[in-house]
Amino acid sequence: MGKKLSGKDLIKIGFPKSNSLNITLGQINRYQKKRKKVQILTDAKKVLENPESFKGNAIWGKIAESLCNPVELKKHKLKSVRAPFQIYGENEIEEQAKFQLYDALKLPIAVQGALMPDAHAGYGLPIGSVLATDNAVIPYGVGVDIGCRMSLCVYPIPVSYLKGKKQQLLNILSEHTKFGMYETHKIKGDSEIFERSLFNEIPLLKRLKSKAYQQLGTSGGGNHFVEFGIITITDQNNEFGLPLGQFLGVLAHSGSRGLGANIAKHYTYLATKQTPLPKNVQQLAWLDLNTHDGQEYWLAMNLAGDYAKACHDDIHKRISKLLGEKWLAKIENHHNFAWKEIINGKEVIVHRKGATPAKKGELGIIPASMTSTGFIVRGLGNTNSLNSASHGAGRLYSRRKCKQLFTNSEIKKELKKQEVSLIGGGVDEAPMAYKNIKNVMANQLELVEVVGTFQPKVVRMDK
Repeated sequence: MGKKLSGKDLIKIGFPKSNSLNITLGQINRYQKKRKKVQILTDAKKVLENPESFKGNAIWGKIAESLCNPVELKKHKLKSVRAPFQIYGENEIEEQAKFQLYDALKLPIAVQGALMPDAHAGYGLPIGSVLATDNAVIPYGVGVDIGCRMSLCVYPIPVSYLKGKKQQLLNILSEHTKFGMYETHKIKGDSEIFERSLFNEIPLLKRLKSKAYQQLGTSGGGNHFVEFGIITITDQNNEFGLPLGQFLGVLAHSGSRGLGANIAKHYTYLATKQTPLPKNVQQLAWLDLNTHDGQEYWLAMNLAGDYAKACHDDIHKRISKLLGEKWLAKIENHHNFAWKEIINGKEVIVHRKGATPAKKGELGIIPASMTSTGFIVRGLGNTNSLNSASHGAGRLYSRRKCKQLFTNSEIKKELKKQEVSLIGGGVDEAPMAYKNIKNVMANQLELVEVVGTFQPKVVRMDK
């Protein structure tokens, strides 16, 4: 018997000549490399003899599933008719984004879709899209940055602080916020998230736990930011019990860092193997939630979402301590995630890839560019939009186009005009790269109502 375990070894102990052979070899290669061949075969034999008892097991569960319910892999065809959909602000959305949604609406699992007024083309689903599916989750429909979210804290500090103490605020962001792949806090925060049993039960998460701990309280690159600004409460019936007027605010935008990115990569790969699709839509491959991998992704996705929240909590905790004040109110929401929701009397999986949850009465944040006013909103519960709204102003120009169109001097001129101080940030995040937020908001009056606004004044992004 050779050192490396082969399909022949598995057949010898009774494994059927089916797809379960490939699945077993894949799982063993992924999670059992360091174990002796004899030990692996002994355990594999136990699974073969009683697969039902191993269902749900992090390592052997997928193998048990393949033995109990053999599946014939076949390439899925798109439907000829699209699922129902609604587009908001259609005239201001590029055609490519629309066609990406149209393709998604033809998936066999598609139930309903919508495109928000800030939409633009992305990978798989467009950014600013919502897709409801039947008992299936699309990893790329959630996005690479699982749980990417907004969080805004309102402080009982006069807005004059922004001018009088601007250098102090610049120092706080410069020294106490961390961005990109390599910056981490010297003094680490902590969170109950690391006590979760999933970090030990799912092998992929076990490998990622240390990195997740290192990156707690940090923000990603690209369009992620932490900023001080002016909050203006405009609705006297606001949920916070705050008077009309202005307050100092801290707004953060980031997600689940390397943890979410690795989860997305791993389960997207598994999805493409399990639900092969035509080449033009292969990034829309899904995982059936009745399968081992589907259930495991759902658990991992939710953990990544909770981790993203833990990162935001750590960011705000550090800043609050430095300001010497407790916040009066906190508003937060994911905008890259999937939820189980009831639509038209049926439970579906609602993917929001760059879209803000907007159920009736639900609060959310829709930021603009670093020089434009963003909005605190209350959802109106519009079922045509799958209870969703835009997640920002949306890009007008791609990152590559920005580098061709704009210069650093032009950006500095715009920042000076709007009295905004910036740390970091590249040409690809130029304020001019984004759509006019007022037009975006005008195209979703039936989706949300405005509770207040946020005007950035001191901004930190990745360098």
